[in-house]
Amino acid sequence: MRMWTRRSRTSALLAGTLALGVLAGCATDASGPGRPDRKITVWSEESLTDRIAHTRKVIDGFEDETGIEVELVGVDENQLPQLIMSAAAAGDLPDVIGAVPLGQAWQMYSNELLNTRIPAEVVDRLGEDTFDANGLRLTADGGTRLGVPSDAWVQIVAYRRDLFREAGLPVPDDYASLLEAADRLDARGRDGISVATDPADVFTQQSFEDLALANGCDLVDGAGDIALDSAQCRTAFETYGTLARDHGPPGLQTVDTTRATYFAGRSSMIIWSSFLLDELAGLRDDALPSCARCRDDPGFLASNSGIVTALQGPGGAEPAQFGEITSWLATKTAETEASTEFIEYMMSAGYEDWFGMAPEGKIPVRTGTPGEPGRYVDAWRASDMGVDTRRSMEEVFSPELLDQLVAGVGDMKRWGIDQGEGALVGATNGELPVAKAVGAMASGQTSAEEAAREAYEEVDALQTSLE
Repeated sequence: MRMWTRRSRTSALLAGTLALGVLAGCATDASGPGRPDRKITVWSEESLTDRIAHTRKVIDGFEDETGIEVELVGVDENQLPQLIMSAAAAGDLPDVIGAVPLGQAWQMYSNELLNTRIPAEVVDRLGEDTFDANGLRLTADGGTRLGVPSDAWVQIVAYRRDLFREAGLPVPDDYASLLEAADRLDARGRDGISVATDPADVFTQQSFEDLALANGCDLVDGAGDIALDSAQCRTAFETYGTLARDHGPPGLQTVDTTRATYFAGRSSMIIWSSFLLDELAGLRDDALPSCARCRDDPGFLASNSGIVTALQGPGGAEPAQFGEITSWLATKTAETEASTEFIEYMMSAGYEDWFGMAPEGKIPVRTGTPGEPGRYVDAWRASDMGVDTRRSMEEVFSPELLDQLVAGVGDMKRWGIDQGEGALVGATNGELPVAKAVGAMASGQTSAEEAAREAYEEVDALQTSLE
């Protein structure tokens, strides 16, 4: 990994929700560890009501064991940048933040808002060998640890295995098989595939990045220059455009409409995250499969869906996949001892309860303990998933699929991280230049080549703003 170099931030992160560049200058009154009063404030991006309640129960156990008081605050992922800016300006940062995705972690690090000694100490105490090596790599800047990687979700392709079998189609694990299946199964009132095209949603950008990584298309090249106009990226844009425009449902496609179309039996494939799995199994009442066969057999879609976790394009050296790792972060004003104890607890005694709240989207990055190397992966397999109905992961899905999901953490790749451009990744997640280019292409406003060029120019301008 090329070491990330702090740059002057004269026009940091352009504007809007990612205006974290002003933070380091705003928080001059809060630049050191907090007073050791054994009271800490923890923000969590697992902010849904049921997940906050679940987290509160885990924290109750920590308080009983340590005597440390914890104030828990749920924070929406989209609001975190602005809330952090306000808190830093007021000298009132939380001590710890949980469930922070990679882009936001790198942004906070780039603006010198993190205590990097605390996560390094926690990982050392727990044992570096008990963590997935790729998870540790993606959450570090060389020898500097940004946070403690906790859990992950991966991007998947779900496909109608029964329809593929009837048509004699191979598993859609590369560009050619995706395109062939989308074309052949786009008939009789059913679309070939559902993919996101919403220009205002990071989900569109994530879905495209999954396809792009498979073709060796990266955000930046080894020299740190924007690479979105490369031949590999132009092919990725062309392929995504063909899938979305020629073989997907008409109109704007969002995170919700793509799922609804597949669940209704009106599309043959879908690119989504592993959070789809509990809903696919009919365990969430507000997102139940609604296909004709599903009414009499709620498990029909789950039993007739195949899952692909890694794709390969003609320009890719090997299969690749997009995913997200979320971490526990300590801020620069964190009370050192109490925050260290808290994060260590959430990654040990409280860990199984933490990832057990939504195991389909919280694959453990810490696989076990020194004495029980597979403890947490085994516990994850046995964890109950679902909202209104609960069933264990291993009861619903095959061992082979669960193996694929676990392996996905180690195989996961991300734009820009290996090139030391984590702050740029965070900026693109706010400004969404790629999602905008995809949306324009899918609606027929631009060609694939024009979309690649527009994305390149927007991201290049973002990179310049960070210099």
